[in-house]
Amino acid sequence: MFDISNRFQGFQEKRMIIFGELVKEYWKGHLNEAGDLNALALRLKEKLDLKDEDIPFIKDHIRLAMGLDPRGNENFDNELDLVKKSEAVSEPVISKIQGACEFCENEDCSKVCKHEAQIYKRSEGPVIVNNKCMSCGNCVVSCDFGAIADKIEFLPVINLLKDKSATVYAAVAPAISGQFGDKVTMGKLRTALRLMGFADMIEVAMFADILTIREAFEFSRLVKKERDFFLTSCCCPIWFNMTKRGYPALYEHMSPTVSPMIATGRFLKSMYQNTRVVFIAPCIAKKAEINEPGLRGAIDYVINFRELKEIFTALDINPADLPGDEKDQASLGGRLYARTGGVSFSVKTVVNRLEPQRVIKLKSRKVDGVKNCKAILDDLSNGNDINANFIEGMGCIGGCVGGPRTNIDVDKATRAVNEFAEDSLIMTPFDNLNVMKILKQSGINSIEEITKSEIVSKLLSRE
Repeated sequence: MFDISNRFQGFQEKRMIIFGELVKEYWKGHLNEAGDLNALALRLKEKLDLKDEDIPFIKDHIRLAMGLDPRGNENFDNELDLVKKSEAVSEPVISKIQGACEFCENEDCSKVCKHEAQIYKRSEGPVIVNNKCMSCGNCVVSCDFGAIADKIEFLPVINLLKDKSATVYAAVAPAISGQFGDKVTMGKLRTALRLMGFADMIEVAMFADILTIREAFEFSRLVKKERDFFLTSCCCPIWFNMTKRGYPALYEHMSPTVSPMIATGRFLKSMYQNTRVVFIAPCIAKKAEINEPGLRGAIDYVINFRELKEIFTALDINPADLPGDEKDQASLGGRLYARTGGVSFSVKTVVNRLEPQRVIKLKSRKVDGVKNCKAILDDLSNGNDINANFIEGMGCIGGCVGGPRTNIDVDKATRAVNEFAEDSLIMTPFDNLNVMKILKQSGINSIEEITKSEIVSKLLSRE
């Protein structure tokens, strides 16, 4: 009897093979009509050692790799036209694909979802309830049969990179340090991304520096008494949405500041005309964040680290072999946003600079992982004393370095982030002259004006 596990197990890597082959063909201009996609599906069936009855499954994974919705048994029709016309990848980010669940021996995969967003019916596989799903991606990386997957947003990016009328920036998350090998510096990554057609690579940590200053002022404004507390909204959409949806009373204590990703896109588009911004991240939830009401338009597409690794392979780009264009764009504090405790550390350095004689000192509590985030929100809701007035939550264990689409383990990633942060010649966000240059372009001449400028407020605040 044929072992079905040989066909579907290990599909996380097989999915990247599908994506890599798609990127090669699309980049070379070999995909021009539906027949080309059908031919690609047949080649992939042979390459992945699948069967004729698996063709609809393969086609749906090709669609998801194009940033489109799965369609079940339908043939390719207008998929290429949809990609060419795409201005944004539509919701939902995470989709269920028919065909694999019937072969899975897992009787109960309900424990995979940390947010109780999914209802599982054994005969049908998972049913995703999208108004509860926070797009954390845990279900995606936990399903070895490819029954649940997130959309990949790179094919529309190829169109942008080949459109010479657009200026496209790659904005990289602070967690990117070390993700592409010990010999790949940030400068080498910058060169690799420029080879692909990006105008430049921007450290999102530089805009984390700006947000750090903003949050330090917000902390000083809101925490005046011993029992006052402040919830940071920086970085993690899982933490933010968990608070907003499940703890509305606590949400009033949360910073109105957008994430560094959103701030980066807004600032770049305010400074340069006809600019598009692609965010490169360890996170699946960021794909959903860019489509949230009030945030839409800041970032055009999101690519994760695992996808970028496959893109480099498909395009025969080896960053380790390239010359490095090294730049010091961000402070130690901004770069530490990548791991648990980084936001707290960075904001505290600025609070201490703003108010060295402050009576009520910033006392932080750092939690990571969904279980711990929920536990501290429960404590706060119940009025329990948590012995802290600045609360930082990260949905992934270890922070962004523990995201679902990283290339290295969390411990190694944390060490790489710490080392890169310590290499910065800029100690605190307060010392970052790049920040002052950016703020001056928005009409701000002193740090203190950051909370008073209407223009900057719009760039940094949630609606």
